[in-house]
Amino acid sequence: MNLKDKTVLITGAGSGIGKELVLALLKKNNKVLAVDLRQESLDALKTEVGENKNLITYTLDVSDKAAVEKLASEQKDIDCLINNAGIIQPFVRVNDLDWDAIEKVMNVNFYGTLYMIKAFLPSLLKRSEAYIANVSSMGGFLPVPGQSVYGASKAAVKLLTEGLYSELKDTKVGVSVVFPGATATNITKNSGIEVPKIEGGKEYKTLPASEAASLIVSGIEQNKPQIFLGSDCKTMSFLYRLSPLYAIKLIAKQMKSLLPKE
Repeated sequence: MNLKDKTVLITGAGSGIGKELVLALLKKNNKVLAVDLRQESLDALKTEVGENKNLITYTLDVSDKAAVEKLASEQKDIDCLINNAGIIQPFVRVNDLDWDAIEKVMNVNFYGTLYMIKAFLPSLLKRSEAYIANVSSMGGFLPVPGQSVYGASKAAVKLLTEGLYSELKDTKVGVSVVFPGATATNITKNSGIEVPKIEGGKEYKTLPASEAASLIVSGIEQNKPQIFLGSDCKTMSFLYRLSPLYAIKLIAKQMKSLLPKE
């Protein structure tokens, strides 16, 4: 998709990859509708950006279907929808995860994405050119112990997006699914989750959020059906396709120390 002079809506736009997407697209002179749950994050974004008529902010909970539909009724000129909003779960096994946490993760990650698609797709189909990019996760194709429900929500986003790609391939609406690996964002804080320290104090290399945003923008402009972010994500995708069981055991060994002792 040629993003020149297009209007782009980004969810989860107040921080992390979402914020960097806003900044990258504003530099390209796009009109950007930045949507986030937290008004304070959007205020900080506006302060960082300064006076810019191309930036519109909107406080919204993507898991609120009525609110999403209201936004869509007010914003009919969106050319590109980037569903970036997402949260993780507490680092516990499924057996120890309470229903409130399960429902919250599914409501934000899967239903929030679905609500946005259903609300905006009718108007996107009327544009001369349009695009939908949905952010899944490396955990959406590879199981991560202690994030099983989060992974299930992102796997649902993956398959939803791939199905959408198939359904829209003969239209003017392009579709991408995005798979971030370990990325330097504050998703844990925004999710209200405390991440356990990795055994031995080992730190994993993370992709800067600005670089992740740049790769997403480039992927959209190249109409890539799948956009992989980070060397870890690309490596694990290859290993998982080569030998799923080996990849599952490898990630389980690496992440074991993040789980509570049994």
